[in-house]
Parts: sequence; structure tokens; C-alpha cells
Amino acid sequence: MAFKTDIQIAREAAKRPIQEIGEKLGISSDDLLPYGHDKAKVSQSFIDSVQDRPDGKLILVTAINPTPAGEGKTTTTVGLGDGLNRIGKKAAVCIREASLGPNFGMKGGAAGGGYAQIVPMEEMNLHFTGDFHAITSAHNLLAAMIDNHIYWGNELEIDTRRVVWRRVVDMNDRALRQITASLGGVPNGFPRESGFDITVASEVMAILCLAKNLTDLQERLGAMIVAYRRDRSPVYARDIKADGAMTVLLKDAMQPNLVQTLENNPAFVHGGPFANIAHGCNSVIATTTALKLADYVVTEAGFGADLGAEKFMNIKCRKAGLAPSVVVVVATVRAMKMNGGVAKADLGAENVEAVQKGCANLGRHIENVKSFGVPVVVAINHFVTDTDAEVQTVKDYVAAQGAEAILSRHWELGSEGSADLATRVAEIADGDSANFAPLYADEMPLFQKIETIAKLIYRADEVLADQKVRNQLKDWEEQGYGDLPVCMAKTQYSFSTDPDLRGAPTGFGVPIREVRLSAGAGFVVVICGEIMTMPGLPRVPSAEAIKLNADGDVEGLF
Repeated sequence: MAFKTDIQIAREAAKRPIQEIGEKLGISSDDLLPYGHDKAKVSQSFIDSVQDRPDGKLILVTAINPTPAGEGKTTTTVGLGDGLNRIGKKAAVCIREASLGPNFGMKGGAAGGGYAQIVPMEEMNLHFTGDFHAITSAHNLLAAMIDNHIYWGNELEIDTRRVVWRRVVDMNDRALRQITASLGGVPNGFPRESGFDITVASEVMAILCLAKNLTDLQERLGAMIVAYRRDRSPVYARDIKADGAMTVLLKDAMQPNLVQTLENNPAFVHGGPFANIAHGCNSVIATTTALKLADYVVTEAGFGADLGAEKFMNIKCRKAGLAPSVVVVVATVRAMKMNGGVAKADLGAENVEAVQKGCANLGRHIENVKSFGVPVVVAINHFVTDTDAEVQTVKDYVAAQGAEAILSRHWELGSEGSADLATRVAEIADGDSANFAPLYADEMPLFQKIETIAKLIYRADEVLADQKVRNQLKDWEEQGYGDLPVCMAKTQYSFSTDPDLRGAPTGFGVPIREVRLSAGAGFVVVICGEIMTMPGLPRVPSAEAIKLNADGDVEGLF
């Protein structure tokens, strides 16, 4: 049987005008700010007007640790949203925006796949409504104003050796990780070492995704620490007087984007922090707005549950007062076989033994999610090479873990293929059996929070941190930041910090290389192992295959 490619399916989509999609959620055309015919921003005034409404049920989609075999978390998120609408539920999807860095690097696109996609696909994966450009501009405006302040006399007495605000660009560019700025003599300022991060790692991105409104946004931007004086006292963005102008640049970006699935169901796409170097969830304002407008909201958290789901629970839910009713853990038979030691080239052959062996990774994620007091359903994202015996092996394993696994064929069949999954997820959500609680209390010391995640979620034996890191955490506690959650930055490919250690490893330590205080966002970033906040391009980047064809259509983006 010949299947159409994702991009073919997306181009053939029968899209409806965005005003019709808004009507499904009770959003009038006057409350939409259109960007063309098929995407729009939802006005802040409308968002404010629905705040007194009751919330719908929140459903989180997460996954096992990613493998080259593919898991399909976004595809399942979209498929589940369509499935809920198919069985008569009023549902909306909330996902993140795509970053140009991975799109032109390894990934090639982030809008789902097959018959479970969000459209317009090409715009979503490129410039979309300009949110990432606004974040990049706001971030770099602050960087320019810091250097300008130093140049014109440095009234705040900033120690130029301790400027911690780096610049950002939404592209993978390893050459910018470490730079020397202001070379060229007196007219160019005072030379100092600095560097670039990718835009999705910016604290401005984190703030936009956690802020409740424009007032909250400006307060958080002003609270960002950008440098230190010689006496180690902090200098804030508000001291540079940058918070107002940054808010102006982010005014439109703050409003959630409304688009649609292939089946013309509403989807909010807003914000885009990576889960391996940031908190990995779409914006609070998009999620909370969707909960006021739909009876069921399906959202996702990036990478495996050890990263995205952990941060969704411990950071986003804690900060926004959210509580998921059910969590869906996505797995594939192919990924189970790869975790069981099968090479990618051999995944098409039946191997029940390897599936059984690889299920250890899935089992650990199920345990971890349950530790937050939320019921779990496993979605087996179907591939055409899966055999009945392999699928049954996964189902039997999950049943032994006290959960249920459901085969879902949304990639191939759209909502028809996800109806069974949607029915069961809705039943569990309606049962109100969740008793959600974050993994640690606010008052727990910062290093103990790090140890809690490393030992209870990763199953590490210890956390390895030198005295400089430990002292820095204690200093922040003394400055009043001890009640913040921690945002672990580590590889997405393993529970450990070694990307090659698949399955469910034990007997390892978690080395901390650096800690960063994101005072405006409201968390402490803990950088572990070799993780980079500015990725590099692979040997053969996706950009080499992306081009316009003779008809002016984009090729190679998927």
C-alpha cells in the first residue's frame, strides 16, 4: 500500500477560514487578529473576558526517551485532539511553535505527521506569526542596552567580567557559543567574553511562556538578572530600563496563535522552549485560555517524560495552578526494539524478545508519571511494520505496570484511528481520579531539589557538583531565590547524562557543569553533562535538502 508523504497530505488539506475555527470555541471574528486566512492571534481583551469560566480537563501527552526509530508525540497529540472531537467532545490542542534551528538542522519540521497534522504546516515551521523573531529582538535589545550603558559611563558600576546576559539567534550555530565582543578600539566599547544561545533557550522565551498577561510579562522581564557588580550585587533588566521597550516588542507575540488540524479542529500553537535546555511546554496563556473554551485540552511536553513531563508538572503546573487529569505516554514498537538493542536498519523484522527487553524504558516513565498522582495511559503509535505479537507484548507489559496500552492509528487514519484512545482518555479524565502534586515542595533547598529529580526520576545514585556550584546555590537561597523550582538541562536520549545509555540505566551519577538563575522566569537552570544551550548543525543538515520547487512550493521541510 502506497502512503502519501506528510507534506503531500498537508498541501491537500481542506482548510477552513480561521474565523470558522474560532467560532467552534466561541471566539468571534472581532476577537481574532488574522495573519492571512488560516491563522490568527486571539486578543488579550477576549482572553481577559473568559477568565471566570470553569476549566475543562487537561490532558498531557509525553513520551519515552526519543530514539531514531521515532515516537510521534506531536502526531499523537494532534491525533488525540481530533479523536476527542470525533467522539463528540469539545476539544482543543495546545502545542509549541517550531524553532528554525532544528528545522534546518536535524528535525525538518514540527507540526505532526500523516493524517494527524496541524496546518498551515509550512508557515508553522518557518516564520509563522513572527513570535520567535520578536523574542530574539527583545532579548538582543537588552544585550545592546547593557553594553551601551557600560560604554556611556557605567553608572550602575557593572563589573564587565560578570555580565551574564548573552545574545541569542534562532539557528544552530556552534561558532557563536563563545565570542569576544566589542573588539576594534575605543569606539566599540569595552572588550569582553560573551556568547550566543539559541532563541528557545532564552529566558525571554521562558518568561513569555509563563507570563499571565502583559503586566506580568513586564514585571518578569524587569526581574531578570543581567550582570553583577564587583561586590556581587545583582543588576536587573529594570535597572537598565529595558523592560518597557522589551514588552513593546513582545506585545503581539504574547497573544496565542490559533490554527487548525487537518480535520479543522482548533489548535493553539504558542511559545517554544526546548525541553532539554528549557522547560519544554507551550505558553501558560494558551493553555489556560484553551481550558476556558474547551471541555478537553490536549497539550504536550517536549522529549521524554524525564524532561518535558517533569518540568510540566514541577514548573508549569506549579506556577500556573494547573493540574492534569490524565497523562498519555507515547511509545512505538520500533522504539521498544531499538531500546532492546536492535539496529535501526533491522527494525522492520519481528523481534518480540527485543520489544520485551526495550519496555524497561517505558516502564520507568510510567512509574515516574504515576509518582505525580496522575493516571497514565500508554498510546502505542502504530507503524505499518508492527506485528500483532509485538503490539501484544507492549500491552501485556503495560498491564503488568498497572496501566493500559491502546493501539492508535492516527498517522494512517486520522481521528478514525485514534477514537479508541480518545474514548478511554476521556473516561479516565471524567473519572476525576487524579490527585496531582509536584514532586518537591517550594521550601526544599535547591540542591536537594536537584537530587530529588536525579534520584527519583532519573534513578541516579548521586549528583556530582563541585563546591563552586554548591556555594552558588546557597548564595541564591540567601538572596531569596530558594523557593524556585529547578529546570534540568540534560540530554533527551537517556535517563542519564550519557546519550548512548538507552533503556533504564542504573549505577550512574549526574554531573552538574553550571547553574544559571532565571529570576524573571522563576527557576534555576541546572546544566548537566555535555548539554549545550547553543546546538550545532549535523554533518548533513536538513537545510541542504530544503528548497523551492518549480511551482514555488517548499520541498524538504519534512
